[in-house]
Amino acid sequence: MASTPTRGPRTRGTRVHVVSDVHGNARDLARAGEGADALICLGDLVLFLDYADHSRGIFPDLFGEENADRLVELRTARRFEEARALGRKLWAGIGADRDAAIEQAVRRQYAEMFAVFPTPTYATYGNVDMPPLWSEYARPGTTVLDGERVEIGGRVFGFVGGGLRTPMRTPYEIDDEEYAAKIEAVGEVDVLCTHIPPEVPELVYDTVARRFERGSRALLEAIRRTRPRYSLFGHVHQPLARRMRVGATECVNVGHFAGTGRPWALEW
Repeated sequence: MASTPTRGPRTRGTRVHVVSDVHGNARDLARAGEGADALICLGDLVLFLDYADHSRGIFPDLFGEENADRLVELRTARRFEEARALGRKLWAGIGADRDAAIEQAVRRQYAEMFAVFPTPTYATYGNVDMPPLWSEYARPGTTVLDGERVEIGGRVFGFVGGGLRTPMRTPYEIDDEEYAAKIEAVGEVDVLCTHIPPEVPELVYDTVARRFERGSRALLEAIRRTRPRYSLFGHVHQPLARRMRVGATECVNVGHFAGTGRPWALEW
């Protein structure tokens, strides 16, 4: 009589945690990789101004909470010229030291956050990040990718960082053509990781800010053409839709990590 084979314990697969829009939340970032084989960070480490708490960030540190309240009010109302005029007036008080003051504040934030990245971490830039500084803070075990691919657990992940040009004029905004070239360089992958979403209305509309953020048409076309398993992104903090399918691809906004403190998990 043949014996029935016993079933052993389930073999553990691969688990990756994904975060985006960290905006200074180093405390939760230090725990974001717990239980995962790798951490993926989709950018926006810098906190320039917290729209939920106007006392936090580089801007209120330099100019006070009252001016931060006014700036948020103008930007939310899409009165960008007035917002820029306010900024010019405030920065004029700092004079030639403006760039040095910003860089010093950004360096403090980067030193704190890169220090808590687990090994391995795979990261790309957000639109408010300053890419030239990353190489100074990325330690062994942290791989920075932009327009590049990497294999994790047998799957190919592509990374494209930054944002597209907007009236906000954040530090790492690039032309549509340059962004499209990076998407093209990544090619066919299993998981396409970007900071900004594809240009789909439900994915780019922020329900709290009540405006459409900029998504990428080139990214949307690449998703339709190459059919990755997943398209992962952040950028829109309170999207109308956090998750939807575009053809064969599951498009996921991994969340506003600064607010939630929780990574999004991908397992296979």
